[in-house]
Amino acid sequence: MGNLENYLNGFKGKRVAVIGAGVSNTPLIDALLNADIETTVRDKRTYDELGEAAIGFKQQGARFQLGENYLEDLTEDIIFRTPGLMPTNPAIQAAVATGAVLTSEMEAFFEICPCKTIAVTGSDGKTTTTSIIAELFRNEGHIVHLGGNIGTPLLCRADDMKPEDIAIIELSSFQLITMKKSPNIAVVTNLSPNHLDVHTDMEEYIEAKSNIFMHQTSFDRAVFNFDNEITKTYAKSAPADDILFFSRQNAVKSGVYLHNGTIYEAHEDVKMPIMQADEIALPGIHNVENYLAAFTAVMGLLSHETLMQTAKNFRGVEHRIELVRELSGVKYYNDSIASSPSRAIAGIRALSKTESKIEASDRKIVLVAGGKDKGIPFEEFGTEIVAQIKELVLTGVAANQIREAATCAKGFNESGMFGEHQIHHYEEFEDAVKAASALAKDGDIVLLSPACTSFDKFKNFEERGNTFKDIVNRLE
Repeated sequence: MGNLENYLNGFKGKRVAVIGAGVSNTPLIDALLNADIETTVRDKRTYDELGEAAIGFKQQGARFQLGENYLEDLTEDIIFRTPGLMPTNPAIQAAVATGAVLTSEMEAFFEICPCKTIAVTGSDGKTTTTSIIAELFRNEGHIVHLGGNIGTPLLCRADDMKPEDIAIIELSSFQLITMKKSPNIAVVTNLSPNHLDVHTDMEEYIEAKSNIFMHQTSFDRAVFNFDNEITKTYAKSAPADDILFFSRQNAVKSGVYLHNGTIYEAHEDVKMPIMQADEIALPGIHNVENYLAAFTAVMGLLSHETLMQTAKNFRGVEHRIELVRELSGVKYYNDSIASSPSRAIAGIRALSKTESKIEASDRKIVLVAGGKDKGIPFEEFGTEIVAQIKELVLTGVAANQIREAATCAKGFNESGMFGEHQIHHYEEFEDAVKAASALAKDGDIVLLSPACTSFDKFKNFEERGNTFKDIVNRLE
């Protein structure tokens, strides 16, 4: 009997609610129904909107509570919440107060996972860092199970995992907020204001992120960004004995850091060079930081040769400064993952290769931005637009907020560097992309780096990125 079967047998005779029939919960619903557990599928969508998935669940004997009233009569014994539904929701709190057990697909996975776990969280860079760590282990011959917030549910794959395998997981604050277990190796890339449209405040966000390491033991490892004040202070409360730092600004005593273009591994007073930062295939200083974090996570576990060869050859993850095509001398990049201002700034700097204001004649980026904001100020993003961007094409519900941030930024409309005539607004996403293409000249870059979520027009950033690529690939 596998770990998953054992786990599900504990639900016999109990009623289970699965809230959200999305990517992460669909395999879970199937497993519950196959184990003859009384299961109610709860989702904001209607039966017709769920489509074939709903038909399959019904044939397996599922019950349904769908539509706007999907949280009514939440009286089941076990509740699996979707990551996007906060535990502070009144219906959830009322159910827990009457004895319901609240959990999630990811929490259940940590309960039954049979192998070593490495997890990454942060405001920016977590997907790329997670993917790099997975690539490092694969390149040294390990069997890797990659998933979590990165898109692949892991719970129903647990019985295929062997003790010698490695599960590498990206975790969001929404997944972490109710976590009671932590990975063997925890990595926090950075922390800055994010998801404040969902979290009560910044303190709740910071506390949620801390669950990635707070439940570790002294035998585990925690990796923190030394250059970020919030993550740096995390180290004081981390229970792991093996606490390591990464930095691109300081020479850390234990961890990995950048100095004069060389990446070093440090053990107290001993330092060893790993490679030159300019050998990394992925563009941008933020990707150097992602490698510093990944190298620190695997310190002492993999060879320097594997680290160096992977960094030289790994071309990155879809939707993260992804080169779509070059047409008539214009390069089109898909950075749909950039759903926050800080992430969009990193994308701009990666392609402009400068953090300072550049002359109008040197500007190459035609930026497509906008979507649904996260409650994060756009002031810094506006300053970056004025300093770096050739033309700005806005779309989505946050377009006017971004316009205001740019027009209020220092240097706006000075000496013709950047002005109102270089800001364009289109309601439809396709019209915005086509307009950006028309504005770009030979040698320019069209960059989708939205600084916003996709939820005003798309299901997720992947759908937005795929739509962008489809439009670009149809250009003549």
